[in-house]
Amino acid sequence: MTNLDPNISMTHDQSNNSPNRRKSSRVRQKPSFLQDYYCSNVSSNATPLTSSNDGSKEPKSYKQAAKFPKWQKAMKNELEALEINKTWNLVTLPKTKQTLGCKRVFRVKYKVDGSIERHKARLVAKCYNQQEGLDFFDTFSPVAKVTSIRLLLVVAAIKNWHLHQLDVNNAFLHGDLQEEVYMELPPRMPNAENKKSTTSFIALLVYVDDVLLASDSLQEIQLLKEFLHDQFTIKDLGPLKYFLGLEMSRSKAGIFLCQRKYTLDILQDTGTIGAKPIAFPMETNLKLTATDSILYEDPSAYRRLIGILLYLTLTRLDLAYSVQVVSQFLAKPTVSHHQAAVRVLRYLKATPGQRLFFSTSSELQLKAFSDSDWAECIDTRRSVTGFAVFLGNSLISWKSKKQVTISRSSAEAEYRALAATTCEVQWLAYAL
Repeated sequence: MTNLDPNISMTHDQSNNSPNRRKSSRVRQKPSFLQDYYCSNVSSNATPLTSSNDGSKEPKSYKQAAKFPKWQKAMKNELEALEINKTWNLVTLPKTKQTLGCKRVFRVKYKVDGSIERHKARLVAKCYNQQEGLDFFDTFSPVAKVTSIRLLLVVAAIKNWHLHQLDVNNAFLHGDLQEEVYMELPPRMPNAENKKSTTSFIALLVYVDDVLLASDSLQEIQLLKEFLHDQFTIKDLGPLKYFLGLEMSRSKAGIFLCQRKYTLDILQDTGTIGAKPIAFPMETNLKLTATDSILYEDPSAYRRLIGILLYLTLTRLDLAYSVQVVSQFLAKPTVSHHQAAVRVLRYLKATPGQRLFFSTSSELQLKAFSDSDWAECIDTRRSVTGFAVFLGNSLISWKSKKQVTISRSSAEAEYRALAATTCEVQWLAYAL
């Protein structure tokens, strides 16, 4: 096209340049359903957190695991442990017997800082096909009370004891199996106990296959490790840092106990890592009932969420009451119940690193405080018991729980709470 106006000239480069766009002055707002979240642009080139090509992601089947050398080595180590312990004998299946299937359970074990510690590939029988009373009668594993763990840590801080931890390899193989079990071949490969002496003290706290050692003598700890290794194959994890999901750090002032990594994992798994933080986990005057609103669409997800939050109360006294409230509606949760649970998650976003402190300057003296909320439950009119027990200045035990029976007065509710507190103090006194 010929330019007819001599006063206007346009070069080729200028013709390709786009004019300046007019920027709108309209105020932009997030949709109402995103008000509780921080929103930001994500690059299209960003790599999803869940994608992994190096075998760090937990495989769901043997076929997926067999592609990675790390999982191949884990499966090989598991078979070698089974053979060393003489777990089975290869026999021909009798005509009157049936076999149980087997599967591999793959787990990635992480350190406190989030780095990978090891890969585990456990071979298990599908025992859910068995019937209780016919194929087996009972199951048992030594499990220490969580209060015992906190009590031992407080005493260790005061006495300046050494703390170490152990892990028993393939602990389930050391049980005596009285029943006769036939299992299919796996896919092919491509208790708290105290011991005293005249010069030292050592305590063992057992939780299934995890062992916590406390002693005033490193030599005694080493001798005990050698003795246990001769009886069982154990893994020495060194000084205590990460035990049952509890993170522990130590200084001259005392011992710190928290579940920060567990809290961040909860926020990541529930998709609330971007939620707006709030200052308290539950509204003061909130009263939930069984018929608050319409039923929640996914009851199983609600139950999983409450189970996760219950484990978090091992170190979080501030969550005891709110989690106790939302855990009452597991049978038929409603939308309002789920909203209350999500509020707890938003509170966790604000306080992921809350921790307990066990001071070295505390006294070995028990102190307890109890209270009750009379007829707090609208549905049943039952009261709620609450107590907190200290050893010196260190908090070691607490509870928020609905009372079993209805109290006819606030005084009766207070006496029931006091009775529950007395039982806890008496047990702790015996433990000391």
